[in-house]
Amino acid sequence: MPEAGPGNRAVVTGDCWELLAAFTLSEEETYLVETCLDSLDPGRRIPAQERFSAINALGAAVARLPTLEGAGEGELDRDSLLQSLKSLAPSARPLHLPSRIVGARSYLIAKCHAFSMLALMVQRQPLHQALRQVILSIICTLLAEDVYFSCLEDPGFPLPLKYDLAADLLSLWKTGSDIRVAAHTPALEALWSARDSSPPGFGSFTGGSELVRLSMDLDDDWRDFLVCQLQDDETLAALEEFLFGLSWEEIRELRMRLNEAGIHAVDHDQVRYFLGGHPAYGMALRTSDPAHDRSGRQNPETIYDFYVDRREMAARRRLTSAPGPHRTLEEMYLRFRLTGRS
Repeated sequence: MPEAGPGNRAVVTGDCWELLAAFTLSEEETYLVETCLDSLDPGRRIPAQERFSAINALGAAVARLPTLEGAGEGELDRDSLLQSLKSLAPSARPLHLPSRIVGARSYLIAKCHAFSMLALMVQRQPLHQALRQVILSIICTLLAEDVYFSCLEDPGFPLPLKYDLAADLLSLWKTGSDIRVAAHTPALEALWSARDSSPPGFGSFTGGSELVRLSMDLDDDWRDFLVCQLQDDETLAALEEFLFGLSWEEIRELRMRLNEAGIHAVDHDQVRYFLGGHPAYGMALRTSDPAHDRSGRQNPETIYDFYVDRREMAARRRLTSAPGPHRTLEEMYLRFRLTGRS
């Protein structure tokens, strides 16, 4: 099967085209890549072309992998998926789930890397911003998938909704798309874009100004979430971690030290001083380091790192019944959108 992508669209029909289209660049992405390549000198353009050619080949290979049903790897339906999540640790899943599942996620990650490489090469700001948006969309798709897994693994999550989410994941892995994931990914993108445009100022360390700035850029669904859930201590703790870029334990320690010292406001340098070094999540300060792009905004990859750090910290608290949030803010927000409650 010929490659599909910049400069070489494959001609296929029926189900083959549906599968191939799921694992290749969209028309908008193709146009963006071609425009960016045209802006590069040959020394940079050729390696970039080779990278996207490899991405196209990977996508075509994933599309040719057996579908999830009758794949010779065991039937995978909603029941078997839920059962496998009960019996397998997250790190063991890749070896036991069908190849299409592992390949689909690998394709998204490789695509993210390719667009990130192109973003480092492109100098024109409008193109750079468009590339950043593609990367952010991929990151939020991966994040939404992680939240789906978390909901499926939660014994307290409603079983009918588990079946719906399991069916959604199967659709996502089989065809590369899912209506429900597509519906929630923009909400995650909006949440992160709002946070990125409103970095923590600390000040009185109440989080009020940060929350106001964040909420101004979000829709009624976010405000409904706040009205319904902000009285819950766990939601408030997860929100503070998200706003300040500090762990719940660090926030508690910092507030105690400020109270003991009689200090009513704090700046970025004082945060580092009172914590004795870098914050656990490495997100409290906005600096000109590799975690930020040329506009000073956080790289989308760093956004995902921050989410994973908080998710792992929440999991440790949950396993040890330690105080603090046992779920991330993103998980709580998506659960609210899915169920109308946290």
